[in-house]
Amino acid sequence: MEFHQARQDDEQSDAETYAASRRSMVETIREMAQETDDYARGGVSENVLAVMQRVPRHRFVPADQLSSAYFNQALPIGHDQTISQPYIVALVAELLQPGKHDTVLEIGTGSGYQAAVLAELAGQVYSVEIVAPLAVSAEKLLRSLGYDNIAVRHGDGTQGWPQHAPFDCITVAAATPHVPPALLAQLKPGGRLVIPLGGWSYAQQLMLLTKDRDGVMHNEAIIPVRFVPLTGGDA
Repeated sequence: MEFHQARQDDEQSDAETYAASRRSMVETIREMAQETDDYARGGVSENVLAVMQRVPRHRFVPADQLSSAYFNQALPIGHDQTISQPYIVALVAELLQPGKHDTVLEIGTGSGYQAAVLAELAGQVYSVEIVAPLAVSAEKLLRSLGYDNIAVRHGDGTQGWPQHAPFDCITVAAATPHVPPALLAQLKPGGRLVIPLGGWSYAQQLMLLTKDRDGVMHNEAIIPVRFVPLTGGDA
């Protein structure tokens, strides 16, 4: 997939400054994937790791977090929201397994980092963010980086994005006690949905849900996680 020259220019100007930090981040992700038994089907693929190497995470964090941009940890991005830990971003991409012709729905754009990673793997990403300033800033940043296969809108992510449904993959970047019904309905047969299930005050599990060809859902617990709570009408 070809992206605009603006992104290529940004990558070239940042390469010397951040290349070593980005390589270190990717090696940390690779080591975690190899050492843990949490995801027993092969960890994180080299394809996903290559994407993590390309996407400039420092562009998606606030200026006061730049020194920590490539640490393997979640970071605050304002409005009581965070950019997810790189390992979790990579794991979500691996679990979704988006193909180059697939359409992905992301609930919780945040600063746009996960959307950028998924856009490198999928054909089209639709992302919904309930915090209006984040939706505006993420859309502007992603456009400036040349991601013309990402659409961002401000709205209630628990309702999905019905105008573009059904989706091959859906990911939710906030925790909820149950899967919003609209998201289940908008997932294609054969599709995959990754969501943290649980509450803010008790344990959360990153779950992989797959819908078989008959529309029956199958659930698999992946790893314990800690996400901000999902907000919206069906959260």
